Amino acid sequence: MSESSAEAVADAASAAVAVVSATGAAGGWRRATGIAGAAIGVIAAGAAAGVAIERMTVGRGMRAKARLALDSAGPYGALRGTPGKAIADDGTELYYEVDDVEPQGGPAGRRRRLFGRKAPLPVTVVFSHGYCLTQDSWHFQRAALRGVVRTVHWDQRSHGRSARGAAQLRDDVPLTIDQLGRDLKAVIDAAAPEGPIVLVGHSMGGMTVMALAAQYPEFLRERVVATAFVGTSSGRLGEVNFGLPVAGVNAVRRVLPGVLKALGQQAALVEKGRRATADLFAGIIKRYSFASKDVDPAVARFAERMIEGTPIDVVAEFYPAFTDHDKTEALGLFTGMPVLVLAGTGDLVTPSEHSEAIADALPGAELVLVPDAGHLVMLEHPEVVTDRLADLLARAGAVPATATVGGCDSASS
Repeated sequence: MSESSAEAVADAASAAVAVVSATGAAGGWRRATGIAGAAIGVIAAGAAAGVAIERMTVGRGMRAKARLALDSAGPYGALRGTPGKAIADDGTELYYEVDDVEPQGGPAGRRRRLFGRKAPLPVTVVFSHGYCLTQDSWHFQRAALRGVVRTVHWDQRSHGRSARGAAQLRDDVPLTIDQLGRDLKAVIDAAAPEGPIVLVGHSMGGMTVMALAAQYPEFLRERVVATAFVGTSSGRLGEVNFGLPVAGVNAVRRVLPGVLKALGQQAALVEKGRRATADLFAGIIKRYSFASKDVDPAVARFAERMIEGTPIDVVAEFYPAFTDHDKTEALGLFTGMPVLVLAGTGDLVTPSEHSEAIADALPGAELVLVPDAGHLVMLEHPEVVTDRLADLLARAGAVPATATVGGCDSASS
């Protein structure tokens, strides 16, 4: 990070205060994001200045036209499946979609069975997304797996097409990762009530999977046949420095919870401010989403759009839950099944050391560290993530090792 001195941090912090004031708020089968909350803290800690200088050289109108062009041309997030709704234990409606697979041989094939035995229930792969994202963040993996294995994609409460958390809106109950684990169980009960399950979680989604295991260990033993943790953590997130100098990260830790709470209480004003500073936020989002220099601009814009779509009061509502998250003890429940632990070496949100800690707790797990990859590794290097998921599913018996998938760059199938 270029602004490594305390003076630069202070200057950037002053710029952040000004922004807040302006808003009025305080191939083959084997070849086959806590970002928004962090971004606000990064503004206060020093990343904003370099981004702002870089973007002063291009007119705002031209940048706006470029975003519109990318939005219309980019196919990402266009995949849709059979929709459904699950009801959480507090009444929240959780939206999910299912991509089914036609049984091999179709109806005629079923009539040829000689002994009348039921075919084995198909494996269902359930994808859980991260903070400030949606189910569409798995776009490339979803495109590649279509027609090969049954998948469920869902939006976490208050994200995407799911409803705002009822307990949070109605009773002002603090959001917890344990609640997200119960939400995942409700989605599985509705979308895949029978048969073996493979759980895949990115960032907050991986924490959700751990919370499910901690609260429903019997379910895990009886039905889950494999798990993938992508760019996630089992705890100690309060120690993450987001790539900032010591002075900057200490300042962020002191003020961020209060700042987020204040911003959440002035959501309408803050949203106007976010739109006014869209270019600044775009640069920050890119820095904390990707590590490589040559990310497809349409992919970067796709990620930006998902994060922009998360209301500031939701960002504020979820953020405190990460400090409290500690599911290290629950990791032992995944012993004995195929496990994939994957992270980008340039992840500034959930550093790869956290994935290494998960793998240390699960000696039988496959640990994959992807060079030149950031927090959104499944968008930045989709072919690597899909390949390792392919191998995981084959090891779990979810699909034949000789099965094939579509290309990772498919928009639909």
